[in-house]
Amino acid sequence: MAQQRGLKGFYVGLTAIAVVGAGALYLARGRGADPQTIDPTPVAAGGFPGYAIGPDSAPVTIVEYADFECGACAQFAILTGPDIKERLVATGRVRWIFRDFPIEGHRNAMPAHLAAACADEQGQFWAMHDQIFFNHGRWVPEARPERRFREFARAIGLDGDRFDDCLSSGRYRERILATRQEGVTRGIGSTPTFEINDQRMIGLMGYDELRAHVDRLAPVQP
Repeated sequence: MAQQRGLKGFYVGLTAIAVVGAGALYLARGRGADPQTIDPTPVAAGGFPGYAIGPDSAPVTIVEYADFECGACAQFAILTGPDIKERLVATGRVRWIFRDFPIEGHRNAMPAHLAAACADEQGQFWAMHDQIFFNHGRWVPEARPERRFREFARAIGLDGDRFDDCLSSGRYRERILATRQEGVTRGIGSTPTFEINDQRMIGLMGYDELRAHVDRLAPVQP
C-alpha cells in the first residue's frame, strides 16, 4: 500500500519532467503520422524475444522499442501504459513486448536496462520497468545511477544480494546490445517505436490513437 501511494505521488512531477524531455521531439514529429508497412519477421533464432505480457493468443501483438533514459518513453509509460495494461492487455486483445533499445550517448541508459534485466531474473521486470520510468527524474541526472536502482529493487521486494551481484556483473550487456542491433537491422532509429502487427509507428502515441489501431486490426465483436 505504501509503495502504491509512493508511485502515485510521483505522477505530477515526473510527468512534467517527461514532458520537458520529450516535448521538442514530440512537437517536431507531430501526430497522426502514416504507419509504415513492415515485414513482421520474428526475431532470428537464438535472439532474445523481449519482455512480454498478455496472452500468446491475442489477435494483436505490439512490440515497443524503448530506451529507459528516453523522456518520451517515460511519458508514454506514465500516461498511457496503465490504460494499455488494464484495457488492452488484461482483456486479452493485445500481447505487449518490450525490447531494449538504449540510445548511444545516453550515459545512464545501459545501467537502467541492466537493472531491468536483473529484476527479470527474479520475475519482476515489469515492476522494475515501472519504477525506472515513474522515477525518471531521480536517476537520469546522476553520475552513478546504480544506487537508485538498488533502492527500486528493495521497493519491489527483490533479493538485494542477488540483484547486486547481477547488476555488478553486467552479464546482460551483450544481450541488450544484440537486441538493439537487431532493431537497427530492422530499421529502428529512435524511441519509442511501435510495431503493431505489420505496421510501424514512430514516436509518442496516446491511448486513443493506439486503441484505434488495435480496433482496426481486431474489431470488437458485438
